[in-house]
Amino acid sequence: MAHYDLAIIGSGSGNSLVTPDFADKRVAVIEGGTFGGTCINVGCIPTKMFVYAAEVADAVRGAARYGVDATLDGVRWRDVRDRVFGRIDPISEGGLRYRREGPNTAAVLGHARFTGERELTVELTGGGVEVVTADQVVVAAGARPVVPDVVTDSGVPFHTSDTVMRIDELPRRMVVIGGGFIAAEMAHVFSAFGVHVTVLARSSQLLRHLDTEISQRFTDLAREQWDVRTGVEVASLEQVDGGAVRVHLTGGACVEGDLLLVATGRRPNTDDLGADAVGLRLHEDGRVVVDQYGRTSLPGVWALGDVSSPWQLKHVANAEARAVAHNLVHPDRLWRLPHAHVPSGVFSHPQVATVGLSEQACVDAGVEHVTFVQAYGDTAYGWAMEDASSVCKLVADPRSGRLLGAHLLGPHATSLVQPLVQAMSTGAHVHDVARGQYWIHPALAEVVENALLGLEVDAPA
Repeated sequence: MAHYDLAIIGSGSGNSLVTPDFADKRVAVIEGGTFGGTCINVGCIPTKMFVYAAEVADAVRGAARYGVDATLDGVRWRDVRDRVFGRIDPISEGGLRYRREGPNTAAVLGHARFTGERELTVELTGGGVEVVTADQVVVAAGARPVVPDVVTDSGVPFHTSDTVMRIDELPRRMVVIGGGFIAAEMAHVFSAFGVHVTVLARSSQLLRHLDTEISQRFTDLAREQWDVRTGVEVASLEQVDGGAVRVHLTGGACVEGDLLLVATGRRPNTDDLGADAVGLRLHEDGRVVVDQYGRTSLPGVWALGDVSSPWQLKHVANAEARAVAHNLVHPDRLWRLPHAHVPSGVFSHPQVATVGLSEQACVDAGVEHVTFVQAYGDTAYGWAMEDASSVCKLVADPRSGRLLGAHLLGPHATSLVQPLVQAMSTGAHVHDVARGQYWIHPALAEVVENALLGLEVDAPA
């Protein structure tokens, strides 16, 4: 049995908890998967590297609209893939090596579960068991893909976002089950590389968690690129001659693909954490219950990131890690987990970015509000792009003039949303944001400026 000052389950954002405050203490980082966590290995970073390559391919295909004749000669999938992981894999390996060789830290590779108060039994990856105890424990075990029983019970081969980016060859046809973030991003990547993509979604719209208008606009644009089937459910699956997967839908229709991608969400890694044995409280969806400071129901045990947060977003996990890192060593001056004005982005085609309340959320909650929709195509840079579909939709309080929500669909949406996040964070009046600073003309940021000016709100006091 080894005792540490701090034991961290998970090497994603939890790995950043090893701050200078622990320079003279012993810390164990326990990881049952690939060192570095979801973001660097199978999430944000590799997917966006693939997305960038997909954007280049799409730009070549669409060049003629600007009077530039260009052809896409082909996509060297293995070169695309190896560029991504040739950069990422060494980072993961370096992080593991640093924890193994660095001062006062240990990397314990294996699956950890609670077997006592701040006691963890780790089934080591290479075989054997190691018991770890610590003065404080942080659960930052992340999440993993959800695979519906209808898929697993069928026995057909399938991929998730954890595996599909490392395939050796592009399929001719891909079927994607799911209509959320991951489905939208992967459909974009593979269709841009020449794959025929069919998307199967249970809801009537893709990205249904978004503002209703933005979700509908995205769905309409997705139908122009992919074979989108909404309002459908998978009844059964089978593998047919040649290795293709046939998906039977309720209602009698069926689709086939050479590769099946399951993108139906992610679940927190808590089902084999030993929570019941030690009284670690979980939400119904499996997330660890934490208070506003990141404390769990167990003394000296904290949690952060996808394993406990309602937002499965890396920037949220990082922000929570900064708060928990402080709280571990300052028990009398605790910081709250920073959950105000959390933005999110979908790196699909088109991009989507959102922060704050949607129009429907205001209606449902009885919140007085006004909205304004600014088209990219009504600005000078929008003319340059020949844009006819992108928008910036804002929601504001008509009395205070404060921004309640921002929803963008179009090129660079995930960057354009940032001044709107800042406006919400500072509580600034929307007209002060628009007129209290310069906006470079004719940059695309004028979309945001014009949207702010379009809101009919009372003048600043």
